[in-house]
Amino acid sequence: MTSCKPVDTPLSASSKLRLIPGTLYSDPTRYRQIVEALQYLTFTRPNICYAVNKVCQFMHAPTKDHWSAVKRILRYLQATATYGLYITRDSPLSLHGFTDADWAGSIDDRKSTGGYLVYLGSTPISWKSGKQRIVARSSTEAEYKALADGTAEILWIRSLLTELRVPSSTVTTLWCDNLRATFLFTNPVFHAHTKHVEIDYHFVRDRVTKQEIQVRFISSKDQLTDVLTKPLPPVSFAYFRSKLRVESPPSA
Repeated sequence: MTSCKPVDTPLSASSKLRLIPGTLYSDPTRYRQIVEALQYLTFTRPNICYAVNKVCQFMHAPTKDHWSAVKRILRYLQATATYGLYITRDSPLSLHGFTDADWAGSIDDRKSTGGYLVYLGSTPISWKSGKQRIVARSSTEAEYKALADGTAEILWIRSLLTELRVPSSTVTTLWCDNLRATFLFTNPVFHAHTKHVEIDYHFVRDRVTKQEIQVRFISSKDQLTDVLTKPLPPVSFAYFRSKLRVESPPSA
């Protein structure tokens, strides 16, 4: 793949990878070895997390279509071989995060893909993209589960920063683009139609009450976690990649 044709995104915006019967790839061991290697790369390349997570879902029986998706990731990496997570020393130490969910995005089982992105100043330090374990009955439920995961991660990071004696703000802002989810945290009445998300609701609300987390609304066009929950067209992908600080090093 060293002389392959480059592409602008690791996964096509119209990609519909699924568990349908098809022509099995002739060398599944090779498929698994490359995908496992790509998982390590996500430690410093959050912009490929969604694509890698997607191809990981077919490790047991990869088809030729799945193998083509893996090769597309490699074509993208070849085109961006000099890119990496750019960190600057003058970045502030304030902590904030973003959470999002692509409700019922999986064609096979209608499970949602959730993700979170945590920043220390202007640098992302923790991220996750993955299929949720249960089928969400509403977009609010899917967003709640993403919020709960993001809250748990932020609490762990706050604890770690405290141990390292790194000062952080009293309240950590968590940005969410679902209005119903943000409204429920400010409404003391627990609505009947949200009983199926009661545990996640109380977990996050407890942290909001303790003023450790504040949940704020953000418009979808500024929701940085979109790059972790769904395939994006080239222009949008490039924009969010820049916000992730994944870029080529500046010229000397």
